[in-house]
Amino acid sequence: MKLNSTFALGIVLTIYSCNNSTELPDPLEAGWKGQAVCEVLQEDHTIRVLKCTFAPGVGHERHEHAPHFGYTLKGSTFKITDDTGTREVKVPTGYDFYKAEPSIHEVQNVGDSTAVFLIVEPK
Repeated sequence: MKLNSTFALGIVLTIYSCNNSTELPDPLEAGWKGQAVCEVLQEDHTIRVLKCTFAPGVGHERHEHAPHFGYTLKGSTFKITDDTGTREVKVPTGYDFYKAEPSIHEVQNVGDSTAVFLIVEPK
């Protein structure tokens, strides 16, 4: 049996992409240097609510968010790296945000106070 070279290349690329997937953890699974930074406050068939705490110097390794709403219980200054690059952002207490699309980023608290966020994810 002779294989079509395009078909064979497709098989090789499929095997390669399956073995080298870049599947990222979700916010609960992601941590910082092996330590958890988020905890589940509520979870049922409709919603998951996370509380994520970042002491100065602590971050959140690269992870993927489903669409979600966030609220800053206590703010600080963060270094954020995402598909637009790396930037430093002051996130004030009481700041809220909504992401309608999945997103990928990593963050690190570069401020001098502990930051706390609520992340609300509809299921």
